[in-house]
Amino acid sequence: MKLARVVLLSLIFYSGVAVGHTASYKYKRLGSDLDAQTHTEPGIAMMGGGSDLDEAFRWLCGKAHGGDFLILRAHGKDDYNKYVNKVCQMNSVATLIIPNRKAAGEPRVAEIIRRATVIFIAGGDQSRYVNFWKGTLVEDAINAHVTVGKPIGGTSAGLAVLGQFVYGCLEDKPNDADLTSREVLADPYAKRIALVRDFFDVPGLENILTDSHFAKRDRMGRSLGFLARIVADGWSRTPREIAIDEKSALLVEVDGRAKVVGTGLGAYFLQVTDAPEACKPGQPLTLRNVAAYHAPAGSTFDIRGWNGDGGEAYSISVESGQIHTSRAGNAVY
Repeated sequence: MKLARVVLLSLIFYSGVAVGHTASYKYKRLGSDLDAQTHTEPGIAMMGGGSDLDEAFRWLCGKAHGGDFLILRAHGKDDYNKYVNKVCQMNSVATLIIPNRKAAGEPRVAEIIRRATVIFIAGGDQSRYVNFWKGTLVEDAINAHVTVGKPIGGTSAGLAVLGQFVYGCLEDKPNDADLTSREVLADPYAKRIALVRDFFDVPGLENILTDSHFAKRDRMGRSLGFLARIVADGWSRTPREIAIDEKSALLVEVDGRAKVVGTGLGAYFLQVTDAPEACKPGQPLTLRNVAAYHAPAGSTFDIRGWNGDGGEAYSISVESGQIHTSRAGNAVY
């Protein structure tokens, strides 16, 4: 009788309906209605978007040891529930959709996040994550999650918000055309460029900008512009970036050692070594001697020591908005 009462209360809590009014969030859960009691291991699954990688999800689930897997979204459906439930053996798999700041301020939403064993932030539009969640109970709950050593992952926009530095947007315009490298190289202070910092506090991703769909959407130029802005705006003298291509993932252990998996072009690691020579509104970018490292599938990278094995190191410079590299044929990717 006592167990039945606990299950009933759990169902009321997790239905997304608060007593007396309809909540502004949505929560759908597969599996057990009772949270698992298990231990976790820290880890970060950084996925570049495109096709989901079973290997990356299994790795992330393994860090949770059969606990409760929570997918976070700002809009969309619960499509990931069935996929993760099929790929992983978990106590439960759930999707929590937090579509506005009102929902992000709901204590029950924060409680659902705190109870999760592993968090995965889905793709979409990172401006929604920044505009809806920053400075709310949701932000606090996610930061508390990683602080106590629970695993976290993200794909596409969900990856883009994991680093200390984030390309967000001033406004939520999900139908806007993708910000191109050409736009940023021509003017690093163009109106559409909005950078934010200190959204999430993921251990190991300090002083790092994260991005996805990297080679597929030709984002090298805009990344170089973002990094130059971070220096010019006084946020960091030597910012770094981890950028993942589509169909690729970087799986980061607690000690900073990471491996690259997938069928895409892998991961790219960038670090500014010299201050930009020209990074001003209305002027094309000039930035020299950016240290780059391309890590294909099967290679490894230590994000603490910032060095890799099995990849290729090269340098990149931008002169008056034009990219030049030390690679054969001036190859960027």
